[in-house]
Amino acid sequence: MKYCWIVLMALFPKFLSAQDSTRILTQEVYFQWIQAHHPLVRQANLLTAAAEANLLSARGSFDPKLTSEVSQKSFDGKNYYTLTESGFKIPTWYGLEVKGLFHTASGINTNPENTLPAAGQAVLGVKATLGQGLFIDERRATLQKARLLKNANEAARLNAINDVLLDAATTYWDWAKAYGEWQAIGQALQVSQQRLEGIVQGYLQGDRPAIDTLEAFLQVQNWTYERNEAWLNYRNAGARLSNFLWYEADTPLEIVESVRPPLPDTMAHRPPLPGMEDFVQVAQTQHPQLQTYQFKLAQLNIDRRLALEGLKPKLDLEYNLLGDGLRFGAGNDGNGLENLLLQNFKWGLSFSFPLFLRKERGKLELTRLYIADTDLAVQQKRLEIVNKVREAYRQWENTQQQIALYESIAANYQRLLEAENERFRLGESSIFLINAREQKLIEAQLKLVSLRADFQKNRVKTSWAAGRMN
Repeated sequence: MKYCWIVLMALFPKFLSAQDSTRILTQEVYFQWIQAHHPLVRQANLLTAAAEANLLSARGSFDPKLTSEVSQKSFDGKNYYTLTESGFKIPTWYGLEVKGLFHTASGINTNPENTLPAAGQAVLGVKATLGQGLFIDERRATLQKARLLKNANEAARLNAINDVLLDAATTYWDWAKAYGEWQAIGQALQVSQQRLEGIVQGYLQGDRPAIDTLEAFLQVQNWTYERNEAWLNYRNAGARLSNFLWYEADTPLEIVESVRPPLPDTMAHRPPLPGMEDFVQVAQTQHPQLQTYQFKLAQLNIDRRLALEGLKPKLDLEYNLLGDGLRFGAGNDGNGLENLLLQNFKWGLSFSFPLFLRKERGKLELTRLYIADTDLAVQQKRLEIVNKVREAYRQWENTQQQIALYESIAANYQRLLEAENERFRLGESSIFLINAREQKLIEAQLKLVSLRADFQKNRVKTSWAAGRMN
């Protein structure tokens, strides 16, 4: 696994900031790596391929077809009949079907209806739908819905990726927070160790009582314990972060100690927040979940049109030009056009209409109910999304204000500690008071680290709520 991480750093050296022997993994590179290799993201990308395959299948309903049929009867050594039909049929978008066929018939007992010229007979024909199916039919409805499904699957893909990136970003900033806490406690330990060394020297010179060395040593022990706990939290956070890092051939990656998050103090340096209504506007117009509902409504409207079409009578007209062999319009009188249009032809008309239309009216009513149900779902989902955006934004905005407040609090605790150290140097204070001041300062610094991490998580959550993280 460590080898795979080395490969990652080799592939993206310009994105990984180097400092001494460590490298900083930025959120941008982290997101890029997830979008390229994470199994859930790759699984979401399959939706696009599935939509393309479904669209290809729907277009197949309009593919031209080659046909060929042979029917033969032979009995007692006699050929009763041999009938063949070969040719092509071309469906079109507007309810028309064009065909070209060639028939042959032979045998001693051929049905008079199937009697054909000796050379066979070519047929050019067209079948037109004039009633039900003129404006839309099952084939056209399936193709239109397949086109919408492509867009719906893209919205579903974006929504799935948004969810993955939200979890990934939350884990990333938890990792950065753990690192910042470990750094802050490590600095406190270093300061307490330096203080212990000074107090021990003062004791050896007779300037400090022995009890001061014990109290200073206890502070070192406490910070050592806290540092060890912080280190454990940091390494465990890195392990959780590794759950989102994969490489080619489904190889999981592992965060090694030489890779770390940004320094805590870099989390707060951000430009002013954009307006909340900007996020609301984006959510209302571009959120993948709302887009999914919109595409579903569009599909239901296609079903409604198809159901309305079912209220019309079925009326199909078919007209075929008949040839002598492959010749059309040839006749003894020499008037080929008259023979072509008025003599050598075959036509048919079919009509049907259910008297009560119960099936058709029931289907239409069900479709209208589905549309009403989806409209209500859209309204509810839009309200939920807008409220989520505003809630996340307010948390983001409040965290920014809290950071400014705690920066002032931490600075004031720093002044108190410096003043207490000066009093201690003059013999007017004690190790106990210094430790108490220092404890308050570190608590404020840890709180500031937590707030800065929360600021980033709330920023990401606001983008997620608006549906546009990636």
